[in-house]
Amino acid sequence: MRHKVHKADMCIVGGGMAGICAAIAAARHGIKVVLMQDRPVLGGNASSEIRMWICGARGPNNRETGILEEIQLENLYRNPVPNYSIWDSVLYEKVRFQENIELLLNCSCTDAVMEGNRIKSVKGWQLTTETWHTVEATFFADCSGDSILAPLTGAEYRIGREASSEYNESIEPQKADKKTMGMSCLFQIRETDRPQPFTPPSWAYKFLSDDKLPYRAHDTITNFWWIELGGEQDSIHDTEELRDELLKIVFGVWDHMKNHGDHGVENWVIDWIGFLPGKRESRRYIGDYVLTQNDIEAEGKFEDLVAYGGWTMDDHNPAGFRYKDGPPNIFHPAPSPFGIPYRCLYSKNIENLFFAGRNISATHAAMSATRVMGTCAILGQAVGTAAAIAVHKNLTPRGVCQNAIKELQQTLMEDDCYLPWHKREIPELTKKAMLTSSVGDAEVLRNGLDRPIGEEDNGWFGNIGDWVQYSFNQPEHIQELRFVFDSHLNRKIHNMPCNYPLHNSDFHVPDLMIKDFKIEIKDYNGQWKEACKIKNNYQRLVRVKVDLQTTAIRFVPLSTWGLDKVHVFSWDIR
Repeated sequence: MRHKVHKADMCIVGGGMAGICAAIAAARHGIKVVLMQDRPVLGGNASSEIRMWICGARGPNNRETGILEEIQLENLYRNPVPNYSIWDSVLYEKVRFQENIELLLNCSCTDAVMEGNRIKSVKGWQLTTETWHTVEATFFADCSGDSILAPLTGAEYRIGREASSEYNESIEPQKADKKTMGMSCLFQIRETDRPQPFTPPSWAYKFLSDDKLPYRAHDTITNFWWIELGGEQDSIHDTEELRDELLKIVFGVWDHMKNHGDHGVENWVIDWIGFLPGKRESRRYIGDYVLTQNDIEAEGKFEDLVAYGGWTMDDHNPAGFRYKDGPPNIFHPAPSPFGIPYRCLYSKNIENLFFAGRNISATHAAMSATRVMGTCAILGQAVGTAAAIAVHKNLTPRGVCQNAIKELQQTLMEDDCYLPWHKREIPELTKKAMLTSSVGDAEVLRNGLDRPIGEEDNGWFGNIGDWVQYSFNQPEHIQELRFVFDSHLNRKIHNMPCNYPLHNSDFHVPDLMIKDFKIEIKDYNGQWKEACKIKNNYQRLVRVKVDLQTTAIRFVPLSTWGLDKVHVFSWDIR
């Protein structure tokens, strides 16, 4: 068999949303990355193979931004139909064509070599090429969900629910156990313009009345997340057996909806069935800090906060579909947002191991709120950014916490990752300039807050053709412009749909997004002239490299994707 050796600054195992964002963040900050993914597509639970929505923090203006928002806006621009193959391609291109990333798809991590308490290398088998890949790296990040590097390296981890007394958590059982939340095989349906019959396979389960599906909403708008098993078994090693059971339920539920009662799906057909279960819980690493229910309820105002959540503590009964005595899950209240500390993102006992995703250092109760993919994605961006800082400063993951946490926080905010209760530092050139505008008060553009927070909008409103201007007492050299535009953080759609009605026009670039704008500068004669024009923009965070010498510079919006008004949260000059 062939054998290839790769050398990198960082090796990431797992190409879900956490691994994708970790890889892109690390690469963009200048370090070499190898991303090892065991599937042919990226995205994990959000991919075409599983098709779970990307959920995240609840509440007004709490949507996660950064790399995740960049990806989702790319999808809205490219994929208005929407089509899962296009979504897969968006994820693929963001990684495959990012400088400093080497992507290994269809490659399963099978082994690790240790040097003391450090990982020296990991090894993976690539099925499609019959090739062994060994990756030697300075740092490793486990974004695999199942935490494959834990048993391979001796990293501390645990599985199951803590006893309520261990961390004084009220929603945990009195006695610790190995039970987890289960896994689901989803299915999606499509509306047609005529009645459609359905004949179930002989091996499908039978649900002849609604009484057989208590507390389980089964209509066209659900994504059937409650077709769930595995919490009472081994959520890793029993996956194949559980998949077989889940498929029997999937076909049985659709047979029930089509053939046993009126469920409003006469014209609907099955469009897709997932044969790869989407998992909620398995191994969780132990880091320098273990996030708990009490931390979440206290809003998580940690000094080393590097990400946030805002999903409820959404705890699923371990029996899953087989639990019939009440709802399949309980939404235990949680504030939105709540902070997540950096100390939960690296190993307590393995010196060069990061992790991000549903496997971070958290109790079962806390993980029930942090496991959703919007949260996992920004955890991944924090880990990738931290790894880049560690490489550049010759620090360990723990050393970043001790010596560079402020730099990590500021870098994340500069990359449009919102950190609650923190302000982004404003560049010196921006701070010292005189700021004026043709309409309204533009000072909010340099207040270090790049979204509405509470009652404060933190944005400048104008019309097409209005302008904002920075001016100086003497000519200044400007090299970069940084903008944060309004991408409608309160939009109601997910990254992809869970079903396909005949007519769906929800997937489009937000109509308030600035599409075209120009930059003007004053020349040596005091006359305004166009320095550059940006066309067809659809991103929230926009950086423009320039090389300008001037005493004044203007930003002039020329068009949006649908509205006459414009809304800008930030404009920095460097």
